[in-house]
Amino acid sequence: MIAPMAPSPALSGRTVPGDVDATLELLGAQDYVADRRLATSVFLALKLTRPLFLEGEAGVGKTEIAKVLAAGLARPLIRLQCYEGLDVAAAVYEWNYPRQMIEIRLAEAAGGASREGLAQDIFTERFLHKRPLLQAIDPPAGTAPVLLIDELDRADEPFEAYLLEVLSDFQVSIPELGVVRAVTPPIVVITSNRTREIHDAIKRRCLYHWVDYPDAERELAIVRRKCPQAPEHLAREVVAFTQRLRSLDLFKAPGVAETLDWAEALVALDRIALDPAVVNDTLGVLLKYQDDIGALAPDVAARIVAEAKAAAAA
Repeated sequence: MIAPMAPSPALSGRTVPGDVDATLELLGAQDYVADRRLATSVFLALKLTRPLFLEGEAGVGKTEIAKVLAAGLARPLIRLQCYEGLDVAAAVYEWNYPRQMIEIRLAEAAGGASREGLAQDIFTERFLHKRPLLQAIDPPAGTAPVLLIDELDRADEPFEAYLLEVLSDFQVSIPELGVVRAVTPPIVVITSNRTREIHDAIKRRCLYHWVDYPDAERELAIVRRKCPQAPEHLAREVVAFTQRLRSLDLFKAPGVAETLDWAEALVALDRIALDPAVVNDTLGVLLKYQDDIGALAPDVAARIVAEAKAAAAA
């Protein structure tokens, strides 16, 4: 059995926030503009040592939560990017088979090695490749990291079943070695874009929060923080335009990430205000599907620009 390292006081990271207000300050210090409900979910996940399951549309800031927690708490960030076909070898651990074979050949050439003794020698930690889940449970520096399990909905359902042991007891079972338990549980953030439903057994082990599109006030605050070079009037028009665009029947409404990309693109073009021509030229920054771009006819774009200018001036 692998003996987990005791956490080093010098590497244990910063203390978790003591209340919701402190959590808001922690997120804000990393330029993440959160509402109080999200900050409450984050605080409770930290306080209760429970995984935080964040669900919502792509581009609304779910993944960023794990990044800002790692930065704000001075913890390593370990990211497991999920995809179809993800298995234990890629997510948890894998034996270094080529190195084991070399060890076997060397032992055979030297002679005198028993089969039982050789099996014990090659199934040790030095032949083990630790993947993200095992790295988070048994971190090399002894510091409880932030574990980001990103876009779990892209993984297959059998992988969800494997996660149950990890999320319930913060442990991993390795047949050749035994059970590896975390000395200090990692901070776990799980995200899903809801391309499929995640099993209830996973959600029961987590605190749940739906991350929605921000309202205009909060989105403007995000643009000010993340794109400070954008003139105030342009930032207001960009936010007002994007907010109205989300009310249309689009295949994929623009997220906050697209709002920020668009603001940066307009700044790069030296624009200080929106007009229908520049909107038409830069729609590919804001919308990612041709059907959505085609649905935004010139007259519709001009109307939304006029509405956005009126809202920004109000």
